[in-house]
Amino acid sequence: MTYRFVKRSLDIIGSLLGLLFTGLIYLPVALAIKLDSPGPVIFTQERLGKDLKHFKFYKFRTMVWCSTFYGKKPDFNDERVTRVGRFLRRTSLDELPQFFNILRGEMSLVGPRPEQPPFLEHYATWQRQRFCVKPGLTGWWQVNGRKQPMHEHIDEDIYYVEKGNLALEFLILWRTLSAVFSGRGAV
Repeated sequence: MTYRFVKRSLDIIGSLLGLLFTGLIYLPVALAIKLDSPGPVIFTQERLGKDLKHFKFYKFRTMVWCSTFYGKKPDFNDERVTRVGRFLRRTSLDELPQFFNILRGEMSLVGPRPEQPPFLEHYATWQRQRFCVKPGLTGWWQVNGRKQPMHEHIDEDIYYVEKGNLALEFLILWRTLSAVFSGRGAV
């Protein structure tokens, strides 16, 4: 009970601080996206959260509008990724709107990445454990350098679900911040 209370408190404080410190970035990013390609600035997509609840997931749009919405994450050389989108992905700035998902309680700072609904049918029963916690902006899978699709490394998410504690939360946050500020970009 204490762990969940502290985790939610950290999520609220962290998302408010995240919005405060990155708020000035939103307008230039929005302008860059609009000038680079037509379409909305924010990309929304249906994702699965804790207990398989559906929610709207927010990101800055990095692909040309009307691209395939569900499927494997494109790499930096994918022709659907815009010029600005490549920069946003490399620097993880495309993830900033998820602070709103965290503040609303749909996501957490740390947890498994939120899954796309069409992939759920491929999950074995034991793999659905990842839906016992809120999805996160960052997680154990990301900080361990996994570049493959998340559904191929569910064991990393299960490890996090089973071992979840404040020390692991802070380790993941530290590794995420280190990766972003060192220029290694997205984790």
